[in-house]
Amino acid sequence: MNLRPSIAASLSLAFTLSAATVPVSAQNGQAPAGPPATETRPVTDNYFGETFVDPYRWLEGDNADPEHMGKMTDEVAAWTDKQNAYTRSILDGDAPGFEFLKPIRARLEAQIQPLMEIGEISLPHMAGNRYFYSKRTGAQDQAIVYVREGAAGAPRKLIDPFELDDEGLVTVAWYAPNDDGSLLAFGTYRAGDENSVLHILDVDTGEWLADEIPGKTYIAGWMPDGESFFYQRLEDLGDPYSTQVRYHKIGRHWTQDPILIRQREAEKLYEGLNVSDDRMAKLKTTWGPEFNPDRDGHWAVVSYWTSTSANDVWVMNLDEWFRTGKMTLTPILIGEDGRNDATVAGNAIYMQTYVNAPNGRIVKVNPHSPARDAWVDVVPHRADAILEGFSIARGVLCASYLFDASTRIELFGLDGAQLGALTLPGTGSASLSTERDRTEAYLAYSSFNEPETIYHVDLATPDAAPSVWEKLDVPIDPDSVVVKRVKYSSKDGTEVGMFIIHKRGLKLDGNNPTILYGYGGFDISMTPRFTATNFPFFDAGGVYAVANLRGGGEKGLEWHRAGMLDRKQNVFDDFISAAEWLIQNGYTSPERLGVLGGSNGGLLTGAMVTERPDLIAAAVVAVPLLDMLRFEKFLMARYWVPEYGSAENQDQYKYLRAYSPYQNIKPGTRYPAVLLTAGENDSRVHPMHARKMAAYLQAATTSEQTTDPILVWVDRDAGHGQGKPLHLRVRDAVDIRLFLMWQTGMFDQG
Repeated sequence: MNLRPSIAASLSLAFTLSAATVPVSAQNGQAPAGPPATETRPVTDNYFGETFVDPYRWLEGDNADPEHMGKMTDEVAAWTDKQNAYTRSILDGDAPGFEFLKPIRARLEAQIQPLMEIGEISLPHMAGNRYFYSKRTGAQDQAIVYVREGAAGAPRKLIDPFELDDEGLVTVAWYAPNDDGSLLAFGTYRAGDENSVLHILDVDTGEWLADEIPGKTYIAGWMPDGESFFYQRLEDLGDPYSTQVRYHKIGRHWTQDPILIRQREAEKLYEGLNVSDDRMAKLKTTWGPEFNPDRDGHWAVVSYWTSTSANDVWVMNLDEWFRTGKMTLTPILIGEDGRNDATVAGNAIYMQTYVNAPNGRIVKVNPHSPARDAWVDVVPHRADAILEGFSIARGVLCASYLFDASTRIELFGLDGAQLGALTLPGTGSASLSTERDRTEAYLAYSSFNEPETIYHVDLATPDAAPSVWEKLDVPIDPDSVVVKRVKYSSKDGTEVGMFIIHKRGLKLDGNNPTILYGYGGFDISMTPRFTATNFPFFDAGGVYAVANLRGGGEKGLEWHRAGMLDRKQNVFDDFISAAEWLIQNGYTSPERLGVLGGSNGGLLTGAMVTERPDLIAAAVVAVPLLDMLRFEKFLMARYWVPEYGSAENQDQYKYLRAYSPYQNIKPGTRYPAVLLTAGENDSRVHPMHARKMAAYLQAATTSEQTTDPILVWVDRDAGHGQGKPLHLRVRDAVDIRLFLMWQTGMFDQG
């Protein structure tokens, strides 16, 4: 589960309402008898002397092949069709007794569609005098890739996904120009499967070259000749642990490309390093190798991910490899915890590391003699801020920090000399696009009440106010809401931060519909992000809260460690305490509180359902992990064992069993309303989690299904969420907003 911040942000769905209260009445007629019945076929598992009966194992699919667990079967497909039809009948207002939802849905669609058509724009990639970026506006399903000749040049369309697929299901996953901008490598995939195919485009003519490389392929870096590059792909598309690093020359068929690194032969990277056989076996089911070549073609940094937030690092002499074919790897850092991001600039390696720096520091490493005792501190550790990352421009090192979950960018010379802080438009989230040959850079900035804007900046004059390069027209008033930063105590007394956003002048009477969002994992930070479709909800008196839970990266390495493995319960406790704080401080009540989360955040909201069903009215559990005793058997999920643990380990089994949502459903319990979602093409989280949880909750709950339903929606045209076309995103947003509005009392059923 490569759950980076952009993915987490994409799951931070909010919802809207056209009026503060919309009283409606249910139509006369019989409500649905309930969800389709699900057959139980009990399977008994024994974990270290403890048995657990799994009544819905068959909803995983065909498990006959241990290497490819959970293949879709006809009977699972039929079950999915019935559940999807039931869910649609309710959320579309077609089912008897739910007709009152139909006009509300129509109003929501009319409101949400134009707000989502505002669009989005990316930071530009600079190459020579060309500026490459993507932009989606209006009713376009997918973003189009453009190029400008000069920063102020007229946009020229390069890649329009709709021309590749008139259903809007093809997306451009990534793109990378060579140094002079004459060629553009890019990857496409369809229906959210993330299995990107690499293509090459001639930027002058717009023609696609014959080169095409399949296999969930990503470019690692162009070489200075502009006609060759390194890339990563899966050796076997059905095996997520089969990464290869290869070298390609334009015009050569990819099957003839030399292989530098194979994840299946990870032991070759560790020869002579005294790595145990047990560790070597585990290395073959982690995120695996990553290759970062210097665009001058002299060096490459080779990383091998040993967990979700830790990697080993070597330096490789590319000159030697090009000359002789011999690959010599010299260790820089082996066996340490923490993310170690390194890049080459000139004759030096700059590396962000947590070694002796729990909040991160940047060191300069000599590639000829990279031993740790020869490292030079360039950006030292600081106790008051978290180093999130860095980039390099001409003579400038740009360090991005988190100060209480908001961004600050500070500039340094390559020798560590302080050059000042970059002027930002406000307190929010920012990212930077830089290139080694210039001090010109581009800044993306947004906050909860400030729409994302792309600014032009000159790093040579950091004090100057940034100038707008591109912005989207947002027909809302950002000043209509206030953003608060509060602190609260979790169950064990740990202080946790939380953002709260609502309309100015809102009365805190304990009766405001409120949505609490959280994530809490994988060292990912929840920072301020703008969502236009939130504003009608704020106008209607709604409150939106984002809690910075343990397990995230908001407070550095120790904050992440405090929410992983045997301390994962801290994350759930932090979320529960956030809900209790909102209630105790007059924002809302259990009857008007909903929770929202996706992926690892779906595990979070699933745990809230089973641990504190009394505290909430509703939960959206999107693309979730829920069966934590079996999660690692499916797709790429062994990547996440270092984050969660494994039920194959007796000590880890105990705490996984204690919180795993699926195993902690208790028949005869009054559960809140739940909407579970999944993607049939998800290559990260298997849809079996949502299927099994839905079936079990439907059978277990004592809640009235006409008022507190358990619904599941498995999207046949989507994966984990990436690349979903606009029309499907609008449908999903309306589903979630309608469900949460209904369940938090923003209108009455009558």
